[in-house]
Formats: sequence, structure tokens, C-alpha cells
Amino acid sequence: MSAVHDAGPEATGRHRVVLTGLGVVSSIGLGVKEFLEGLKEGRSGARPITVFDTEGFAHANGCEIVEFEPLDWIRTLEAEQLGRAAQFSAAAARMALEDAGLDAADLRGRRGLISIGTTDGESYDLDQLVEAEIKGGPETFDPMAARRIPAGRLSVAIAQELELADVEAVTVPTACAAGNYAIGYGFDAVRSGEADYAFCGGADAMCRKTFTGFYRLGTIAPEHCRPFDADRKGILTGEGAGVLVLERLESALERGATIYAEVLGYGLNCDAHHQVAPNRASVARCMELALDNAGVKPAEVDLISAHGTGTKANDITEAGAIREVFGTPPRTVSMKSMLGHSMGAASALGAIGCALALAHRFIPPTINHVTTDPECDVDCVPNQAVEADLRVVQNNGLAFGGNNAVVLLGRYDRPEEEAC
Repeated sequence: MSAVHDAGPEATGRHRVVLTGLGVVSSIGLGVKEFLEGLKEGRSGARPITVFDTEGFAHANGCEIVEFEPLDWIRTLEAEQLGRAAQFSAAAARMALEDAGLDAADLRGRRGLISIGTTDGESYDLDQLVEAEIKGGPETFDPMAARRIPAGRLSVAIAQELELADVEAVTVPTACAAGNYAIGYGFDAVRSGEADYAFCGGADAMCRKTFTGFYRLGTIAPEHCRPFDADRKGILTGEGAGVLVLERLESALERGATIYAEVLGYGLNCDAHHQVAPNRASVARCMELALDNAGVKPAEVDLISAHGTGTKANDITEAGAIREVFGTPPRTVSMKSMLGHSMGAASALGAIGCALALAHRFIPPTINHVTTDPECDVDCVPNQAVEADLRVVQNNGLAFGGNNAVVLLGRYDRPEEEAC
């Protein structure tokens, strides 16, 4: 790695940025402890969809969250005034705050950033409003549902729930790469000193609109998501939220915080090559940008958390781009095999999985795997987690419209004098 990661802010004008709190709302576990257990077990979140009417579809499995109780986590706001995605977002932020050992009251006098990525915003509520309009006209709208619609509430709800005033609250709408975009935005703000801390991640709720869109594209799998498998059939739509607390290394050390990982850098690009088809050269370029930004050589990356949707086009394109950049790829896994595709939350949950893999020294599996597609040709760690002494992990997020975002995380080992 580049010496920039060993130099202090006085030498570089930039702070080192670490992850000290993780909040998870997912189909394989609520909270970081359950999520970690789910990743290690290779737990599947797939089940029949119940959150909307699936009559008329030949198959309708998804990775729906069924045991979430918003009042367990949302204490300041009235939960019913938030859409499902904003509930996930606010709850995950509360979890991350508590996991970081922070007191919201202590943050109120400090400058902060909230950046949350999304694909659909509150499209679940929008589905209900459209249905009401078709059946009875706009006068039948539920006024509370209409007030829940603005996607900006995904980040604003965090500020309101934690009663943070001196913050910039941004919702990033770059679809399936949005979680990584949001992390990159938070990384820049904390590294430069513009913010003392950041709550970053992504959130989305399952909705009929998105399920139907993927179904009509022929990319919804009948039962399971099987990334990189020769017999893969497509994605399963999912939902959830992942929120990460970013802060300066010196701040984390001063308060004795648990450090899950260090954010080393990120890369972004948008090729606008096609509405839905990924572009191999652009994906490879985004990975190169991330490696350059992080000061990391390809040979130093121990694991790639792939976008890995389980569609024919994505997996072949992404695997080809990885080989282009890395030659012989490091182990390359897809957490979507367990979580489904949680849209704007996907790369945020992937980043949390990467941080846990670094901290707990293991590699999550790609489940539902039988035979690797020769056109993919990666070691996807099939079906069983493995122990691994990881140092650097790469998290990929690829989205429609050619929006690509890649984040690099590194293990943080305290120097001996700090650990004593």
C-alpha cells in the first residue's frame, strides 16, 4: 500500500478514515451480530414475497424482511410517518450509533454528514398511491403515504431521529451502486476535515414496480440467486439498509472505539453505455480508479465482494473486468446469493460484510453454488465460509446506466504501543 496510509494528517493534509459502527437491516439478520452470524452460516434470505400482491407471476421469491419492528429502533420520530425504506434507514443508523459506542448528544455540537444511497426511494408507497388512483382517483390517496414519498427523507429521517442539526443530509440516487457512492462521499468529507463524522450507506424497500421491471426483463430467478453458477437464472429482489459510521482515526483512537476497518479509497465512473447492460471496460476502469485512489496494488487485494447479481450478463462482464485488472483474480464472492439484490442498500451491506470479514478474518460464501460457469472462472468460495487472514478487500457496486462505484477497505491493526 502507499505510504500515504502511514502518514499523519499533518504531513498529508488528509485524515485517515475508519469504520467504527455498523447498522444492518437485512433478510438474513437484524443488527451487526445477527448479520455476522448469517454471513458465516451462509444463511439464505429467500422466501415467497408477501409485501405486495404477486398474483399473475409464474414465480415470486424474494429476500423480504419479515421480523422488523420499527419501534424497537425508532424512538424520536413517529414510525408510521416514515415509509418502509426510511424506517429501515433510521433504524440502521440507530444501530450504527449504538454499535459505535457514540452518544447522539455528543454529536450535536460537531459537524457531520449523512449520505444514504437508494434505487427506489419510497416506491412501495408510490405503488399504493398509483393503485389507489387507478381504482378510485386521486381523491382516494392516503395523505400520510403521499407525505412519505420524497426520497430525501431517507437521509433526513436519520438527522431527525438522532436529533442532529449541524449536518448535511444527502440522498444519493445512483441505483444499485448508490451505497458505495454514499460511502465515498462520506470518506471525502471526513478525510478532508469538512465533517467530524459521517453516517453513510443505503436503503430500499421491496416494491411491485421494481420486481415487475426485472421480471419483464427476464432476470428474476425462480427460486434462488446463484451468482457465477453455470445454471444461474437471475436475481432475487431484496430490501434492507446498511449504515456505517465513519470517523477520523485519531478520534476513534482517542475514545477507544472498536475499529472494524479503514476506508482506503474509492472509485466512481458513469459510462452511460446502455440503460441496463454493463460495460466491461468501464467496470475495469472503475476498479483501477479505486485502486489508484487507495494507493493499493492489485496483488494486495485479498478478496473481492462482487456486484454478483446472478444474471448471465452481469457475472460474465464483471468477472472479465476483474481478470482484466487483476490477471489471476483473488477470491470473488457474491453476498447477493444470501441477501438477494437489495438495490440501493446492496453495496452498503456489501461494505459492511467486507468490514466484518476483515475484522473477523473470514470469507463469506457464495451460496446455492453447484458448478462455476467457465466464462466467469473465479473462486467464489462456494457454499461454506472459510477462515482467511485478509488485509485488503474490494467492494464492487454496478448500476443501470453505467453507474459504477468501488470501495477499498483495509484491516486496521493497532501499533503495539497503542494496543498496550
